Amino acid sequence: MTSNKTTNLPETIPLTGKSRWSQLKPFIPVSKEKFRQLSVAGLAPKRCKLGERITMYDNAEVHRWLADPAGYRAEQSS
Repeated sequence: MTSNKTTNLPETIPLTGKSRWSQLKPFIPVSKEKFRQLSVAGLAPKRCKLGERITMYDNAEVHRWLADPAGYRAEQSS
């Protein structure tokens, strides 16, 4: 018996909510580490740490980044 993990993945990224890297990976054209580096630099959506081992990204921001990766700038928090 084989398991197919891709059956649990959505065909697109939901417009709202948050997603983990494993859910975003099929849609993001860079590696996890490169995406993390871009996020820290403010050039990709900021990550949201929900715990020691749980990091999520805001889906609306991921869509905004995918629409214009070169021009994306994370919004500054006040």
